[in-house]
Formats: sequence, C-alpha cells, structure tokens
Amino acid sequence: MRENTTLKKIAEKLNLSISTVSRALKNHPDISPETKKKVNELAELLEYDPNPYAVNLRTHSSKEFAIVVPSLSNFFYHSFITAIEEDARDYSYSVIIYRSSNDAKIEHEILKSCRHKRVSGIFIAITAETTEIEPFLKLDVHGIPVIFFDKVPEYESCNKICVGDEHAASIVAEEILNKGIKNVLGIFGDKNMSITQARMKKFNEILSDNSQVNIKSVHATSSEEAEALSLSLIPDFLAKKSAVFCMSDEILAGTMKAIQKIKLKMPDDIGVISISDGMIPKLFYPEITYAETSGYNLGKLAFSRMMRCIAGSSFAQTIIDESKLVQGGSI
Repeated sequence: MRENTTLKKIAEKLNLSISTVSRALKNHPDISPETKKKVNELAELLEYDPNPYAVNLRTHSSKEFAIVVPSLSNFFYHSFITAIEEDARDYSYSVIIYRSSNDAKIEHEILKSCRHKRVSGIFIAITAETTEIEPFLKLDVHGIPVIFFDKVPEYESCNKICVGDEHAASIVAEEILNKGIKNVLGIFGDKNMSITQARMKKFNEILSDNSQVNIKSVHATSSEEAEALSLSLIPDFLAKKSAVFCMSDEILAGTMKAIQKIKLKMPDDIGVISISDGMIPKLFYPEITYAETSGYNLGKLAFSRMMRCIAGSSFAQTIIDESKLVQGGSI
C-alpha cells in the first residue's frame, strides 16, 4: 500500500518548513513564485491530498452541507435536493443526505453527527415528533447555520423556507367552488405538523363559508393510510358533484391507488384535486389538477438564504414561495 504524502514529507524533500509548504499550496503572497512552483510540482508528483478531517479541525468547517429529510420516497424532496446539489457544486461544496425516518430520536442523532463532522450548514425538514427547538439553536450558536424547509417549527426566530401553504389551500378550495362541487373529502397529513394545520385551516375556512358544500376532513400519515381511508370513505361521496382533496403527493398516491381499485373514472364518478410538486399528477390520465408547490424552487431559495447566513447574516427570516394552479382533467 502506498504511504500517504504529508506536508512534512514535502517539506523534508525540499528542505523547507511545514508552514512554508502549507502557505505555498494556498498561494500565500508571502511565498515567492519559485518556491510555490517547486512545492506544487512536488505535491502533484507525490499525489498529495489534504486530509479533510484535519482541514475540518483547523478551519472548523467541512465545505459540506447536510440535508435532512423524513423520507426519500417523496418527489418534492428529490427536487429540493437536486436544487441544493446544483448550487452547492458551483460554490465547491458537497452534500450529505440524511433520512430521519420521521423519528425525532434519529433526527437528534443526525444533528450530533453533523456537529462532529463540522458541516458548513444544515437544511432540514423536521419530523412530526419534533418539539424541541433548542438542539437546532445550539448548532447555530456553534457556527452551523440551520435552514428549515417545508416542514418547519412554529418557533419564529429561525430561518424558514416554506411553500405558501395557505395560498395553495386557497387556490384548491376556490377551484372546488368554481367547479360546483357539493361533497368534499379532504385527506390531510399528520395533524401535529404546522404544514397540515395551515392547509387544513384555510381549506376548510373557505369551503365552510359556502353552506351548500358538505366537507369531511380526515388525516393520513402515509400513502398506505391514505389508500385505506379512501377505500373506506370514497363510496360515501359518490353522489353527483363530489371530489377528493389530497394535501400532498404522498396522500395523492394512496388515494389514486384506491380509486383505481374501486374502478372509478375521473371526473365523471369523482373529482380529484391536490397540492403537489407536479410529478405524481402527470402519472395519471386524465392528469390531476393541482396547486403547485415546487421543491426545486424551495431548494434555490434555501441555498440563497444559507449563503447569506454563511456570509454573516444574523437575523432570522421566513421566506414563502407562493403556489399556482395547474389544470388537469381530474375535476
């Protein structure tokens, strides 16, 4: 096995001090062009590669960003990760992806790992179980900025990048009214999540103002649960002018599986409308009408905010990415 080349070995071969070699490799102005040339040529010849862990200890940063998500089965998160990776590459950062499995204990262990690795910053969509904000605040104090996205805490004094939850719910509710729908089954996510609370409150608020609309709201924490609820409840909503609202892509996938099992046709038998990143609605015919919430756009906004934090911005900011209605033929 070839022995790793170190600064000490380069220094010994050139009869220079280790500090001189280090500064030459960093193109320090105090080092002469001739010395820089000798050092860089020998470093290349010996295939010198700086130890990343040693660099992390010295600089207190790793040039790595961590992205923490509840799961990787969600296309919204794939889009978000793609946007972060694109921008991180342009700034010579790498990206580590962690999956919390929607478990607060796993999430806490991930935060500890990120601290030990001295990551440059963390992008995180918190779990439904997360209630303590203190571990995140401590990371920020230790020079590791934290950007919350999508699933964010209610705590105000932190950086949050969110989709326009209330705006998306408003768009969907208004489209249901425009179509003259009379019976609505609303399938929402985990009731403990702020994203669910915001979407459900606005959706029900708008439809409740119309006394002719009958609404039933239920919660599903997985695609499988959404499928089971849909199989159980949709038959009761098959009167004329009925529709199912799905709060997320995960719920939409489960609901559509149930609709296919029952062999219903959209929009003749029942309408379907959703809030979505945009991929799942296009997998069906007719395509699903949805309020677009873009993980890619959110990633771009989150990265921009992260770089401002690294540059020294110390104030907390909440940034909202508003939605738009994308018409399909499902309602």
